[in-house]
Amino acid sequence: MPTKTARIPVSQRVSGLLFDVDGTLLLSDRALGSYDALPGAVDLLNELKRREIPFGLLTNGSAYPPAAQAAKLRLIGLPVEDRQMMTPSSIAADHFVRAGYRSILVLGSRGVGHALEAAGLKTLYAGEEGDQGADAVYVGWHPEFGMKDIDAACHAIWGGAGFYTASDVPFFATKSGRTLGYSYAIVGAISRMTGKRAKVLGKPSLGALRFVAKRLGIASGKLGVVGDDPAVEGLMARRGGATMLAVTTGTTTAHQWRTLPQDRRAHRILDGLHQVLEHCVLPT
Repeated sequence: MPTKTARIPVSQRVSGLLFDVDGTLLLSDRALGSYDALPGAVDLLNELKRREIPFGLLTNGSAYPPAAQAAKLRLIGLPVEDRQMMTPSSIAADHFVRAGYRSILVLGSRGVGHALEAAGLKTLYAGEEGDQGADAVYVGWHPEFGMKDIDAACHAIWGGAGFYTASDVPFFATKSGRTLGYSYAIVGAISRMTGKRAKVLGKPSLGALRFVAKRLGIASGKLGVVGDDPAVEGLMARRGGATMLAVTTGTTTAHQWRTLPQDRRAHRILDGLHQVLEHCVLPT
């Protein structure tokens, strides 16, 4: 795959890449049980590995621990190492430890809380014994969400707990079209009751961009962000001074990308994933 960096502006040449997952590298079913790699995804990641160009994957999905998610991607041919796979819970664990929190009320599946437990944090789940006294409430993938979760979360927040969410995106791309983002709906219910806004720890937060940049050992401004959602990857890249490389295989068409305001517009709309290589600076 030849590169064409000579015709790419210097400001858009990148030293590493942050990839979105759903709608960018693959499409899943609505239950996240099966995946199909999108055209060019396997070849691109293999070529990046061959050229030793650093890359990481950051999904706003929190259903699975990063290592479990990476293993699922390897089954469809995507050469993703455990450390290259990151979720909002990876960022949450780092944030909560630095904030001095000790116990977190998790509204989500056990996969949502796995990274927190691995970081030494106590995870609490609504309706279970000892679900009181949380320092923070963290909302993630939670298809079994119910009223007991709202009750526990509201009482924790009224008691002074911080309020956080993995994602605040209403929809994500799947093989069946756009699919409801559970955390968006859950946060809406809790915010209506408490009057509190949740801090987003996943995309499009700058904390998420900086987390990936630090793990890759690259300045945020030298990252290329490859994604399908202008309100998520586009906004994050523009805020953080990264280069936004847009795909049209997920939530957003080429026409929609072209008509966006400057704060979420792509630096380039890709015809295919192979064009990502044209923006990459080879390691010296």
